[in-house]
Amino acid sequence: MDRQDVERIARAALRELGLPKPELTIEQVAGQPGQWRIDIHGNRQGPGTLKIKCGEGSTAQWVRTQIIDQYTA
Repeated sequence: MDRQDVERIARAALRELGLPKPELTIEQVAGQPGQWRIDIHGNRQGPGTLKIKCGEGSTAQWVRTQIIDQYTA
């Protein structure tokens, strides 16, 4: 899964959670393949940073579930 996939999934999940146009920065965690950091700029409803794990073979549903679980925790 690449950065564009993670971004597309994150935007869709965050829209479901009530953020219509989230401003995101997505970076792969240095030295840790398959780990991504999602910064949500200007977010006042939930956390500003999410950390997810996904690698080869990960599904969009797995990524979406991690984002929703962390955002609503």
